[in-house]
Amino acid sequence: MTKNVRVRFAPSPTGPLHIGGVRTALFNYLFAKKHNGTFVLRIEDTDQNRYVEGAEKYIIDALNWCGIPFDEGIDKNETFGPYRQSERKHLYKKYADDLIASGNAYYAFDTAEALDFHRTDHEAKGKTFIYNWHNRLKLSNSLSLSAEEVKAKLEAGEDYVIRFKSPQDETLHLKDIIRGDIKIDTNILDDKVLFKSDGMPTYHLANIVDDHLMEITHVIRGEEWLPSLALHYQLYKAFGWEAPEFAHLPLILKPTGKGKLSKRDGDKLGFPVFPLEYTSPEGDVSRGYKEDGYFAEAVVNFLAFLGWNPGTEQEIFSLDELVNAFELERVNKSGARFDPDKIKWFNHQYMQEQNNDALAELFKQHQPELADIDVNYVALVVGLIKERATFVSDFWELSHYFFTAPTTYDEKASKKAFKEGTKAVLTQVIELIKPIENFTAETLQNDIKGWITSNNIGFGQVMMPLRLALVGALQGPDVFDIMFMIGKAESISRIEKALSLL
Repeated sequence: MTKNVRVRFAPSPTGPLHIGGVRTALFNYLFAKKHNGTFVLRIEDTDQNRYVEGAEKYIIDALNWCGIPFDEGIDKNETFGPYRQSERKHLYKKYADDLIASGNAYYAFDTAEALDFHRTDHEAKGKTFIYNWHNRLKLSNSLSLSAEEVKAKLEAGEDYVIRFKSPQDETLHLKDIIRGDIKIDTNILDDKVLFKSDGMPTYHLANIVDDHLMEITHVIRGEEWLPSLALHYQLYKAFGWEAPEFAHLPLILKPTGKGKLSKRDGDKLGFPVFPLEYTSPEGDVSRGYKEDGYFAEAVVNFLAFLGWNPGTEQEIFSLDELVNAFELERVNKSGARFDPDKIKWFNHQYMQEQNNDALAELFKQHQPELADIDVNYVALVVGLIKERATFVSDFWELSHYFFTAPTTYDEKASKKAFKEGTKAVLTQVIELIKPIENFTAETLQNDIKGWITSNNIGFGQVMMPLRLALVGALQGPDVFDIMFMIGKAESISRIEKALSLL
């Protein structure tokens, strides 16, 4: 690839950034980094009626948390700024006027009432009203009116929009990196509004102008923009500009595989659809992957596989590995099903790679009972139990017996472990460990297992009740590791307590 790659992520600040938007940002980021290019963030806030205070900051915070920060944008390497469309609105009218001057666009003075009448009339006849070549000369616009009439309307300050003049009887040949060659019959296209009566551009005009002025080389966006591809190609042609290459990403589907993933699906099935927790202006709180205990790297790794396939069996990728492996040509056309269990699997895998000291700090923050416990001890505990954990919030249930002696014993496990003769066996275990000076897991294992073997006792007769006495249930890591961690005195105390109660 010879040209300097420039891609952009252009969300609207209308609320929190959906996980589908994060996936779009990620694929843009990976493509840019793969080709030593630039990842641009542009905020498309021309729809001021839907603007939500704080949404822009949320978008930036979410990208930073995911580890995919933008290279250029608001307050960062502002080479082609400003990067908010609302601050660029003075630019767009000139380009709309240029299209009128070149005959590629026209003024339309139709009132909302008149358009509603035509729609209703068409519906009554079983037709769909489309404003284009087959009826535009019958409507109120600068193609059907005389130059004098148009001038008079403009001078009188009548409301108007500027529409694109779609060609008649042509076939457009479009290219998409993911979807290949696409043919479009221009007769089915409507004359889209490019400039609104309120003096603001529509998405279509602002998007094309900004991408051109910002020298965007590749537009990587969601499948929902595929129907706009024909218009956008025509706009580039009408301006005489070179079009960027386009790639339309597949939809992220509900866990059932039917329909687009929504916040409601997350609420219903108990998983977040936003990277960070979000509080709406009305005070409604939506869960976030960060606050739910997911590692950013796990979320990114999972999202990369929603629609993309490396062509190998490898599933765990660092961000650098994703950059090296990523190719748009390996993105699928069909929708990608969101699997809440799979993202938990990724989080479990990343849990095993985390530093025990860092996890211990997080564990202490989560658990008030650990406030006065030495973090080094907590780190040793974490190392023993994290292989069974998916989240830091799982740690306490998996490890509480390292910090506090059991006060109750699992009833089913007690009946299974404590039999006739168990008391005598555990009493002998106490006597066996009392004189041990080098109280390590290895010494305990050698001494206790040697004693069991030499006395021809079944391992289950000793190890099950011993574990129950130490833990309160038949769970946890190696018994000898537990004994070493809690120490000789505490081990003996717990065995004696179990014997008195059970």
